[in-house]
Amino acid sequence: MRVNNISFALVFSKAVLNEGASPRPLGASYHFKSIKSLVMSELIKLVEATIENRKSEYPDFKSGDTINVHVKIREGNKERIQQFQGTVMQRRNLSASGETFTVRKISNGIGVERVFPILSPSIAKIELIRRGKVRRARLFFLRGRQGKAARIKELKVSK
Repeated sequence: MRVNNISFALVFSKAVLNEGASPRPLGASYHFKSIKSLVMSELIKLVEATIENRKSEYPDFKSGDTINVHVKIREGNKERIQQFQGTVMQRRNLSASGETFTVRKISNGIGVERVFPILSPSIAKIELIRRGKVRRARLFFLRGRQGKAARIKELKVSK
């Protein structure tokens, strides 16, 4: 994740110049601690804003939904986009920056699960294909099911 260099320089210069403080210099250790806490708090606010901005780019999905994840694959010096379409098994750490989601698909009769960090730079985009009607947050029971038994009903959206 890239931090905006201009805003960082602005925050850092305000902290170094000690704007808004008394004209008398403070003690060296106190002054350094106040600068450090000011810079860190501003950096935390900046990172949280970028995280929220990045999360808002994706559609709102939950477990049971069928999604299509466009993943950037790098092979040598070439980069291509590969689609991974499947059912969302779970979403973890929803309020934290380390949020992940697990997608399961059946490929040639074999179940394949993949865990994606929501803030990963390798995710190009996420498309919501259909909403699933489930009453669980974790759909691990699907691992033992095949064929028609592994189907999830579609959630009908009332208008």
